[in-house]
Amino acid sequence: MQSSKSVNGSNILENEQEITLEILKYVQKDDSMTQRSAAKELGIALGLVNFYLKKCIKKGWIKVVHAPANRYLYYLTPGGFTEKGNLTKEYLSQSFNFFRQARTQCADALQQCAQNGWKRVVLYGAGDLADIMRLYEREFSVKIIAVVDPTGIATSAAGYQIVSSLDDVRRVDVVILTDLSMPQENFDRLLKTMPEEKILVLPLLDVVRHTRFEIES
Repeated sequence: MQSSKSVNGSNILENEQEITLEILKYVQKDDSMTQRSAAKELGIALGLVNFYLKKCIKKGWIKVVHAPANRYLYYLTPGGFTEKGNLTKEYLSQSFNFFRQARTQCADALQQCAQNGWKRVVLYGAGDLADIMRLYEREFSVKIIAVVDPTGIATSAAGYQIVSSLDDVRRVDVVILTDLSMPQENFDRLLKTMPEEKILVLPLLDVVRHTRFEIES
């Protein structure tokens, strides 16, 4: 997936996957959006917004509900959250800016841990972000005590303890979300076991702190 170009400070969405991702992100951020507001926000033609919204609705990624005053509300379905995660992972993994952003944001997260006196850090998610995070560990007075891999696939992490659940780790000061596959789902899972202020999320993961759930029909 190619990244968007910038013309006069505005992003131009270049391909189907990127437009779909931005539509899903915008619906997640604002369920009261209109097609016109989405077109303005994303910098694409109103007809394109209409086309991709209809496509997402047909695929079951977005649910539309008729509201009073002849308005419509748009919601991401569970399938929409999954597709958004897949597209985000694909975009980040192929983005030229990914490692530059990741390095900066990983360092910022560890610095925040040090400033708050959070010494025992757990990374939630094995992979590129966890690897980058470990590169910066020595620069701050913190200790990465484990990497949680909820998929159970990872078996080693350069000497770090790999566990399948946060329950397998004792005395955790803070958890940093480093999962690229399903960041929103794993953030929501962490909220059930950790105070929200003890869960650090890198901005590039695009996690919404208060998820809007699908309305039951």
